[in-house]
Amino acid sequence: MGLLNPQLRAVSAVNPSSEQIPISRASGVTSVIAMPDGVLLAGQMSLIHLDGSTNDAMTVVPTAAIHLRFPAVVTAPIPPHETDDDDDAPAASAAVEPIPYSQAKQVYEEKLRALRAFFEDARHYRKTKLAKARGFRPDLRYEALLPVLEGATPMFVTAVREREIREAIEFADHEKIKIILADADESYKLLPLMKSRRIPVVLGPTRSLPLDSDDPYDRSFTIPAELHQAGIKFSIATFSATRSRDLPNQAAIAVPFGLPQEEAYKAVSLSAAEIFGVARRLGSIDEGKIADLIVTDGDPLDVRTHVNMVFIDGKPVDLDTRAKQLFEKYKARQ
Repeated sequence: MGLLNPQLRAVSAVNPSSEQIPISRASGVTSVIAMPDGVLLAGQMSLIHLDGSTNDAMTVVPTAAIHLRFPAVVTAPIPPHETDDDDDAPAASAAVEPIPYSQAKQVYEEKLRALRAFFEDARHYRKTKLAKARGFRPDLRYEALLPVLEGATPMFVTAVREREIREAIEFADHEKIKIILADADESYKLLPLMKSRRIPVVLGPTRSLPLDSDDPYDRSFTIPAELHQAGIKFSIATFSATRSRDLPNQAAIAVPFGLPQEEAYKAVSLSAAEIFGVARRLGSIDEGKIADLIVTDGDPLDVRTHVNMVFIDGKPVDLDTRAKQLFEKYKARQ
């Protein structure tokens, strides 16, 4: 359908019967963001509960943000996070031919032009709609972008490297839109700029290798603490349906590397809710909020802790999983 599809809504593609849902739930995860990906402007991210027999029943916020993978000059394959969905996917090897810089630059410029033109067209569309011009025809792509232009919905911008992050912020300033930076591995290089714009960050997996071979071994471990010390709102994500069960551990790893434990809790609960504008409904145990609760036998961020009970919207949910069923099936086998 092309590179620009803000009208697509992620919750429509969620499978309520997926085996990933009970496994994540059994680890204490009650709500997630379903995120479309794969193209430049991939569509609408949906906040959903991990309980419900239909997509509508699971939906908390149908459009929490719109995902933009900001253009970048990419000349070589990017090594996958160790938490990517495909555990058997081979790492990028020397056998893969690098893309010539001139070709990569051309692709980057084409995407950037297409993105800027799309926003300009959306603004013209908005003016035409408000003017109630004769012959006006609704366009779902531009309709989806109107809340972004009006400041009601943020743009969730994946920008990993320093240059991408800086350009994404400049783009947001030019278009006068709110953004959330995502998977911003080099955000620690632009702390004053991000602080001045009050731009929140959703970090990728803490337990991952450094982006560059000459980075410190603990580069990924220390970024949460650096953002916290700089006063920048952040949360931690796995960006993986198959690894969302590992979320508590991803937050815990940052604690020995300078992040206060209370902030680690917030990074996977209240801070995430604040970033996506739902803190009045989710993210902490307070009167009037949705009753998403877990009962554990220890520290929720400790890998040795067991989740004994999970409540979603005040209702206890089943903690049985496919993994548990297979364990019970084969544990007595001789």
